[in-house]
Amino acid sequence: MTQYGKQTQTTLKDHQLAPQKRLGQNFLVNKHTAEAIVRAGNVLESDIILEVGVGLGALTMPLAAAAQHVYGYEIDRGIIRMHEEEGTLPDNVTLIHQDILTADFQQIAKLCGGSLKILANLPYSISNPFIFKLIDNAQFIDNATIMLQKEVADRLSAKPSSKEYGVPTVLLACCASVRRIMTLKPAEFHPRPKIDSVVINIDFFRESERQKTNENPPYDFTFLKKIVKTTFNQRRKTILNTLSEGDWFSASKAFSQAEKKKLTEKAILAAGLSPSARPETLAVNDFISLTRAIELLPR
Repeated sequence: MTQYGKQTQTTLKDHQLAPQKRLGQNFLVNKHTAEAIVRAGNVLESDIILEVGVGLGALTMPLAAAAQHVYGYEIDRGIIRMHEEEGTLPDNVTLIHQDILTADFQQIAKLCGGSLKILANLPYSISNPFIFKLIDNAQFIDNATIMLQKEVADRLSAKPSSKEYGVPTVLLACCASVRRIMTLKPAEFHPRPKIDSVVINIDFFRESERQKTNENPPYDFTFLKKIVKTTFNQRRKTILNTLSEGDWFSASKAFSQAEKKKLTEKAILAAGLSPSARPETLAVNDFISLTRAIELLPR
């Protein structure tokens, strides 16, 4: 075990704490790795940072040294108590005891004075819901540097027709660019996870940039999310069969199933796609074109 790993164990023992499996806690123990992650986040002296998962402060300390202020969200009350007792965190760190999944990102953005810059050592247990929270709050976020399990990172950068390609891949690509920074081995953490972790950087598009992912006219991102989730919920079905069963047809007119299928096929063809295609074969721009076409259905 490294010197930093021993220090982590000692700190936990001194405060009668232990990693909680239900919270997916794996504490980063290498301060040099933490410093490298902060550098990868391009933290500026003027930045106000949202940190998710303060833990023992491995990321918090170099973040505080680099940024103007850090708002650290931590769900574990025992961890909060430890930091309050030790009093070792710098004055420009504000700890907030809250589950980040229940936090209001619009309010946090107001607190931080603008679009959010996020750094996080994510508990494995919340990786997927946290990514969807980022997607749903993209308009409030500038950039996020996140450490998560390799399998989730693989999904976020997957290509069409691969088994990893799915809803988060498509939706995140519509509102951000994703870049891999580094891979971390289990020895970087206490306790050691059974899998590798990956640090990624997510750079969110501004609204004008988001629309540039395809040609005009603009598309409804909320409606696109519905299209993507509907098709991938039955990913072995053709997009014609799945979309013709959707609830986007006009409620004021009773269409037969045959009529719905015919209208849906027409929309799919108008998007330049094959009605027999399956969702995992469609590129991001295909989903955008499909969304625009389905939006024009009588509804």
